[in-house]
Amino acid sequence: MAYYALFYHVIDGFVERRTAFREAHLEHARHAANRGELALAGALAEPADTALIVFRGDSPDAAKTFAEKDPYVRNGLVERWEVRPWNVVVGTGFDLANATASRGAS
Repeated sequence: MAYYALFYHVIDGFVERRTAFREAHLEHARHAANRGELALAGALAEPADTALIVFRGDSPDAAKTFAEKDPYVRNGLVERWEVRPWNVVVGTGFDLANATASRGAS
């Protein structure tokens, strides 16, 4: 199982404009977390111009599908998004040997 980082590059005024879509976005995220796909999620601050959502799986597909269906993306709050493999090498709460073996990283 590998890790994938989904980056959202959000519009100016994102914090103020997200209110109408926030609950739907959070529900979307909770479903992904309950399926075991979404590991961590949150907005970066100072400035609030990017969000990071970390997925785990055998491919980046769950992260891409999440973004395509996310109310924030569908309603124009995200200017662009990208999914990148994340080579985790240190931490707790995950299987380091399996994560690095599946990515060929060390």
